[in-house]
Amino acid sequence: MTPENKQPKKPLSPGLIIAIVAVAAVLVGWLVFSTVKANRKAMVAEAQMEQLQLNMAQEQLEREYADLNNEFEQFENSRKFIVDDSVKRELNEKYEAARLQVEKLQQELKSQKRKSSAEIQKLKNEISTLRDLLRHYVEEIDRLNKENQELRNENEQVKEQNKRLSSQVSETTRRNEVLAERMTLAEKLNVTGLQLTALNKKGKNEKKVAKAVQLMVSFTIPQNNSTPVGEKTIYLRIVSPSGQLLGQGGTFAFEGGQVPYTAKKTIEYAGEEIANIPIYWDVNTALTAGEYTVELFADNFRLVSRQFSLK
Repeated sequence: MTPENKQPKKPLSPGLIIAIVAVAAVLVGWLVFSTVKANRKAMVAEAQMEQLQLNMAQEQLEREYADLNNEFEQFENSRKFIVDDSVKRELNEKYEAARLQVEKLQQELKSQKRKSSAEIQKLKNEISTLRDLLRHYVEEIDRLNKENQELRNENEQVKEQNKRLSSQVSETTRRNEVLAERMTLAEKLNVTGLQLTALNKKGKNEKKVAKAVQLMVSFTIPQNNSTPVGEKTIYLRIVSPSGQLLGQGGTFAFEGGQVPYTAKKTIEYAGEEIANIPIYWDVNTALTAGEYTVELFADNFRLVSRQFSLK
């Protein structure tokens, strides 16, 4: 067929073109709407996932805070050992300030419907500060407890030394007291040969005490270089079988009190032996047979005490 025979193409009608354009516009619009809707769903899902993760992070941080707070409270007994320590007070103040900040952030987050990663991170940083403070606290308490233990050990050593020293002082004091007592006793006049004799009116021995007109006590003071020399007053006490003191010679001082005596005698002692020293008492009351007690005193000492049986 020759070119002359080809028929020209008919142009599209305006109505068809409008229809095609309308269909294309609807298709594009649907695609755009679907894409936007899908993007919105994805964004919502992503936001929900992010909020869920933030919520979980917040709960995890709150658990960590509770654990830290419990651990901090467990050191209450240990803190008592360092009440006046400046480091302890500084740590307390810092920990309390950080704890209050954490609780404030927790309340703010609980009151918000949507969480912020920045706020969660801020809470995380504050709890991290608490954790560092607690770690520092533990180290300080361990250090101070170690120092306290060393001080306690030193105190125990000092106590033990003081105990030993006190024991030594007590032993020395006891020895000095014993020595002083021995020295004092060494100064006491010694008495030997003590005798009680009933005498008749002729100065002879009387066998029956009821007939005696005089009682004689005789004794010897032997040599004693430890006894101070000088005038010595010797006090005699004679107690009857009924327990009555014979005679009314007066009283003498003895161990802080006044003691009545039967008779007394003053001698001059030069450190040498004085034999057969007599002290007489004139009978002025009825005497009966029985056990008579004789006591001698001098220089605030009881020199001797002995019983004699008189018929």
